[in-house]
Amino acid sequence: MEDVEEILDHLYKKVLLGATLEDDIHGYIFYLNPNLSEQVGYTTPSLAWSNVNGALDGVPGQHRPSSSESTTLPEAQESAKRHFQMSRCQEVALLQLTVIDLLLSRVLSTETEAHAKEGYRELTKALLQSAGVDSKLVWMLQNSDKLLSHMAAKCLSSLLYFQLREKMMLSNPWVTFCQKHLSESSESGEAVHCLWILTVVIKEVFKDAQSQRAEILKQLLAPFDITFEVFYNSLFSQHFGNFQNLSNIVNILVCFLELLELLTASRIHLKLHFRSQKILFLKPRALDILAWPIPAFVKRKLVIVIKKCLLGKMGEDLCRGSVPALVSPDYLLDSDVLALAEALLHRVHLGLWKELSVPGKPSCFGGDEVQPGCQPRSGPDHVTLRAASLITLKSLEIKFQNCTSATEMKVDLQKFMSELLTFLKPHLQPSLQLHNPCEWLSRVFIEQDDDMLEAAKASLGIYFQLTRGRDVTSGSEAWTHCTHRSGCNPHCIFLFLLKSIVFDSTVLLDFLISSETCFLEYFVKYLKLLQKDWHHFLSVCKFFDAAESQCGANTRDPVPPLVHDRSTSLTVPHALASPVGHRNACPWVPWASDACSEPQSQVVMPKETHTVPAHGPPSQTPRSLVDYDSSEDSDEEATNQHLANSKQTSLCPEMSRETQGLPRTCKDQKELSLEPQLRPLLPQESGPPFCAAGEVAPGGAVWEVGLFSRAVKCLEELQGAICRLQEKNLFPYNPAALLKLLKGVEAKYNKA
Repeated sequence: MEDVEEILDHLYKKVLLGATLEDDIHGYIFYLNPNLSEQVGYTTPSLAWSNVNGALDGVPGQHRPSSSESTTLPEAQESAKRHFQMSRCQEVALLQLTVIDLLLSRVLSTETEAHAKEGYRELTKALLQSAGVDSKLVWMLQNSDKLLSHMAAKCLSSLLYFQLREKMMLSNPWVTFCQKHLSESSESGEAVHCLWILTVVIKEVFKDAQSQRAEILKQLLAPFDITFEVFYNSLFSQHFGNFQNLSNIVNILVCFLELLELLTASRIHLKLHFRSQKILFLKPRALDILAWPIPAFVKRKLVIVIKKCLLGKMGEDLCRGSVPALVSPDYLLDSDVLALAEALLHRVHLGLWKELSVPGKPSCFGGDEVQPGCQPRSGPDHVTLRAASLITLKSLEIKFQNCTSATEMKVDLQKFMSELLTFLKPHLQPSLQLHNPCEWLSRVFIEQDDDMLEAAKASLGIYFQLTRGRDVTSGSEAWTHCTHRSGCNPHCIFLFLLKSIVFDSTVLLDFLISSETCFLEYFVKYLKLLQKDWHHFLSVCKFFDAAESQCGANTRDPVPPLVHDRSTSLTVPHALASPVGHRNACPWVPWASDACSEPQSQVVMPKETHTVPAHGPPSQTPRSLVDYDSSEDSDEEATNQHLANSKQTSLCPEMSRETQGLPRTCKDQKELSLEPQLRPLLPQESGPPFCAAGEVAPGGAVWEVGLFSRAVKCLEELQGAICRLQEKNLFPYNPAALLKLLKGVEAKYNKA
């Protein structure tokens, strides 16, 4: 008889190449069918066992003993023989599982040739019906050998998905096995396998855009709807000290959190409705694990799952193809999200963020070990910081959307944002205490633009809810004070966003074109606010410039808010009681509630015409990702811009040195102190709505080159780029409404 390993190896190579099974298909069942040993946790295929005995005959010094001789064999020889037999049987079992897994992958693949796929399908069904391979795979899940149990779980997940695709009845042994272990124990190794297999199968269903995903998932989840809820209550209602096996608990938490995410995704994308899909929203006991002494990555995973729930982004990375933009509103889901947001805020009020630790790992290239002679650079876990910050903001926005009491919203904003800023303070250096409170957002989210824009949109939504039904042009100083002190002032946040991208309009254009962020929605809402709340935007710009002037015009230094001094007609900064010896600290004062109570004509920009801002002149921006003037019909326009920009070439090296952190030379400093007196800082071709330094702006006011000019110029450049793309039919959507808003900002400036 040909050795079983050779036959399995031959079958593996044929299936790997996608070849047709020309031999008798049912003959392969004999070689692929594992036969379980009577010993618990030990698997021995019967065919393999006979070949093991044959193999032992060829081992030097070994012979097959007769029944009379077996009792006289030394104990060591018997032990070596048993060990060899077990090792050989394990190898055969692994080879069997490998071939079965490959066979299933070929059946489920769309690239397999139809005739060959039919043979693979017939063989798989024969293994299920005549050999009962599903029940044997379930038994092998409990094997003490981790590799063997993992391969059994892998094969079983593929086999279950095959049954669902073929509209066969789901494996009853597996359903019974999962219901038993998920209901009885929340920390067993069998529960880990059940959760892992379920997540793998659900992911495969999501990936298959051609099948009836809703019907398939309904068949899979229906037997476990109540079981999931029982398991959830059992797992998260226990005290952490009661668990016996920490490694199993960590694995279970990771798998179950992933399963909860998939359940919610099926509710959003496939419109399925099960009780188990609501447990995370209506019974947020899972938040308790943030205080458990478990690895930080498990807590991070929970916070990210909560973030996706609140943002409605569950399963976006699983659903292939475009998601329909127009879907019917799910009011039940909205109420569940509100319940989750209120539960989270309640936990924050009870000190949730005080209990959450965010330790970071040393930053090492290519691993976690620090090489000899290198200094470890450790810091907080910024992923967790961003997620915790975003879910706090989003929860506030969701709660305020369903709140009618302005006083309650004001109290909640101050209370919860104070908790968040206190949580962030130890992890951000220099401390936020010396900064404009609104700067926290750009500093926390600087490395993740999609989360940063979600946070900016949430803060803008909070401001809209606070000022709902009120005229923002008058009597809103109290709300301005409230949002600024809580770090949610929309004008401050927008200006910090512009500063973080160095006032580069092409970055904003990339955000507008990209579908990976919510910038378009945020930008449209902010531009509408900007036109209504223009005078507050102007005041915030002047406060920023005055603070920069006092801090040495260094944008890398803290930018404190300023307060109006009633003893003079100027808005001036008050001094902060800084620690002794801290001579470079910028002043800090709270934003006064009457900061905007004085007439706007009394607020004067600081005279700093002799200093170029550290991030360069307004016209100097990094090179665009797209050459918007490459067409022949825009050559004249590009030439004019090139001539205007060439007038400031002597300023470019200095700007590069500042942005790159390079030291200035004496020659550079001399040129900087003289050049601005010889020519305006802004290009002459800019024209309205901009004025050069020291020129008279519309309305008779004298302006300097400051934050206001750079911000408005950035918007003007963005408007021009959008117009050029629209003329060439290169813009991905109709920007008419957006251009109307940008032109409205320009009109506001011209009327100033």
